[in-house]
Amino acid sequence: MSSTVQIAGIEVSTEHFINGKRVASERKFTSISPIDGSKLAEISAGGKVETDAAVAAARNAFPAWAALGPEGRLPILKRFSKNILDNVEKLAAVETADNGSILAGNIMGGMPRAAHNIQFFAESAMKLNVQEIDSPTVNNFVRHDPAGVAALISPWNGPFMLTTWKVGPALAAGNTVVVKPPEWAPLSCSLMADLAQEAGIPAGVFNVVQGIGEEAGAALVSNDDLDRISFTGSTDTARIIGKAAAETLTPTSMELGGKSPFLVFEDADLDKAAQTLAMQYMNAGQVCLAGTRILVAESIADELQNKMKTAVSKLTIGDPREKTTRLGPLITQAHFDRVKGFVDRAIADGAQIVWGGKSAERGGLYFEPTLLSGVDPEWEISQKEVFGPVLTWQTFATEEEALKLANNTRYGLAAMLFTQSQERVARLERTLVAGTLWVNCFFVRELAAPFGGCKQSGIGREGGMWSFDFFCDVKNIAIAKGSLSGDE
Repeated sequence: MSSTVQIAGIEVSTEHFINGKRVASERKFTSISPIDGSKLAEISAGGKVETDAAVAAARNAFPAWAALGPEGRLPILKRFSKNILDNVEKLAAVETADNGSILAGNIMGGMPRAAHNIQFFAESAMKLNVQEIDSPTVNNFVRHDPAGVAALISPWNGPFMLTTWKVGPALAAGNTVVVKPPEWAPLSCSLMADLAQEAGIPAGVFNVVQGIGEEAGAALVSNDDLDRISFTGSTDTARIIGKAAAETLTPTSMELGGKSPFLVFEDADLDKAAQTLAMQYMNAGQVCLAGTRILVAESIADELQNKMKTAVSKLTIGDPREKTTRLGPLITQAHFDRVKGFVDRAIADGAQIVWGGKSAERGGLYFEPTLLSGVDPEWEISQKEVFGPVLTWQTFATEEEALKLANNTRYGLAAMLFTQSQERVARLERTLVAGTLWVNCFFVRELAAPFGGCKQSGIGREGGMWSFDFFCDVKNIAIAKGSLSGDE
């Protein structure tokens, strides 16, 4: 019988899910809730034995799953999507307990979006293999054949929903998968395995191996029987995965960190800009897409900062399960210390605290929303991803200066641009280095659109056909005109 724990009254398995069955490991690791430091569970810690077994199960299940075709997989994946939608509140409660994210946001946004991710890609896969390219002597037909076994590695700041961004296209394309959840928040992905099985996804098609990154993760990405690796997480971890993937030449897609600029020009709607700036503290700043480098035209700097201060003052710090809470805890003590270290070093370098800069009054892992001014563009605080509720404030005199500041980073995940000038947007959309540019908005992702980063913010793109291009072997079939019977 599977070992389980009760999280917010919901039964969650603490074991791996391999080949349709729960599998235990002798070694364990502990899941701690960042909300109050309470112990949630002792979880099976996998390694090479478990990852090898999961990859082998996925390999054995691949031919039959691939043979179903998009039309055969569609009803199964739609049931999977419905199962997620029917369990939104349970999934949200478990994830909030595990990673400290805002419960209301998970109920209203994250979990319904996860269900949509699965259905969207299942339906989109029905449009594969319809592209034809004519040429003088041959007819070209483009196929998207499933690649095989995919390793899917997700981060702790939104593990369930972010995993479905990978699971959806991978399964819809006909691949089988091994999911490696984050060790700091693995529990919601355990529930995902149950919902997949209940939907009728065959044994071996969907597998979950839990464990520490240096152990389970390293063993998984080093397996030479993988066909794809999809990773979302830090740039430093990506380098390790990239080296392992290079040994086997396994194609890899990576969505990594960011140090995104948030540019506000003198003609912007300052009220809307201020409200959107306050949103950069969402999930306690543990969002790779956040516009953490605020760049503001000198002529409006004081007015905008005052409006932003008013918006930020309304962000209640507290238990993420409470309806009024807008900022919850950081994920672990180690991460809290890392965030605080960035702030302390910036102050030592000469930065000024506009607001925040320290632990919140409630203590624990709660950190005040922080704004630092007087920073140099080359300082650590301006160049490295903090991944906490810490923003920097700089001003510019000209558009050219703004562009130079915006692009002065090794990252290129996103950028936010607030202006009412179409001409300025036309100029900057060509020159800002970012995978996503949001103009007068933020955090909107259409699944049919490409998503990913430039420079050290990633490799490849997710979304729509870009996901299928990665999770498939794209094949061109060139048939000589008139060479086949019935070919006119």
